[in-house]
Amino acid sequence: MNPMTDANRNESNAPTVLGGIRVLDMARVLAGPWAAQLLADFGAEVTKIERPAGGDDSRSWEPSFVSPHDPQERHSAYFCSANRGKQSVTIDFADPQGAGLVRDLAASSDVLIENYKTGTLARHGLGYEQLAAINPRLIYCSVTGFGQTGPYKTRAGYDTIIQALGGMMSLTGERDDLPGGGPQRAGLPVIDLLTGVYAALAILGALRLREQTGRGQYLDLALLDVHVSSLSYFGMNYLASGVLPRRMGNSNPVTFPSGTFPSADGAVVLLVGNDQQFARFSAALGLPGLAADPRFATSPRRVANATALTALISPVLAAQPGLHWIETLEACGVPCAPINDLKAVFDDPQVRARGNVAHVTHPSLGEIPILANPMRLSASPVRYEVPPPRLGEHTDAVLRERLALAQAQLADLRERGVI
Repeated sequence: MNPMTDANRNESNAPTVLGGIRVLDMARVLAGPWAAQLLADFGAEVTKIERPAGGDDSRSWEPSFVSPHDPQERHSAYFCSANRGKQSVTIDFADPQGAGLVRDLAASSDVLIENYKTGTLARHGLGYEQLAAINPRLIYCSVTGFGQTGPYKTRAGYDTIIQALGGMMSLTGERDDLPGGGPQRAGLPVIDLLTGVYAALAILGALRLREQTGRGQYLDLALLDVHVSSLSYFGMNYLASGVLPRRMGNSNPVTFPSGTFPSADGAVVLLVGNDQQFARFSAALGLPGLAADPRFATSPRRVANATALTALISPVLAAQPGLHWIETLEACGVPCAPINDLKAVFDDPQVRARGNVAHVTHPSLGEIPILANPMRLSASPVRYEVPPPRLGEHTDAVLRERLALAQAQLADLRERGVI
């Protein structure tokens, strides 16, 4: 029996992984907010600190969800992608009194996540050493482009810049001698997203250690560090051989046929992963003799003779529509796929069966779709109970409940622009 009969179940009576953990999210845009959202998915109470004027930069980015009640009320899809499960509190921490409010919130928090330039928060009395002095249990996670040390520590870091500097663009794209050849950035901000995941993992580890020691710690996460670590076998191959990898386009560098191939109605993607699959692939194409050809008998030989092999298989693949090859090759255990646009992705039966799109109810938008967390936990399923917040939606409630501020105090702070 599958313990997760519904991958998207949302049982309010089930325990959560991080129930009772308070997170102060002082990050903006993607990497830091992504980490905080993962913690919120696991049940942490996440309070997002935003500027009173404008809030998180991504709130103004289009496209947006539009309120059915007021066309002027718009909520950025980008912001919604990284901020579900959070409360929004607006505080100007550049104001000394605002910084004091953040310090008071940090005093009763378990985790703080920030992604300002190195030293920015310390100038306002909100650095790790300053907050750890009042809350030794605090786990303080800084997410920057280049980290807290080294000659680049003061530089701003953006995903595309890191992809260029960290080597990904040198590995991505077609060869220079082919049409459209040259370095390319990945279509997704993969380094931002990976950094968010690594930050969340580091925070979970620090929480586990705190159970034993009673003390928090400082976490220094850098986009460049994450990128270099994620070079994985490409980086290790270079360190072992000193040979620079070359761009392969959509082809896999260690096996062939792999990549995009023409069909009668568009390209399909193939990845023939081993010699047994190649034998089945050749038979399915009506070319069984290829598997016995010395040029193609092993993966290394097929990679070395990719041009000759492509010339033999491409006309056969181009003679039939893509669906024919997908059905034929899947039936004989050869991995293949169409190149889906996002409409096809969200219509895909496997994506739908796995519940990869969930829904939350927004106070002004009504029910909106969200991209589900991919982690499926049978005993403590991810919950989607709190929608992406409106700017400052929870300011009064949080400051009343956590800092015991009276309504008159809140009104005064708002009048002076502190909140």
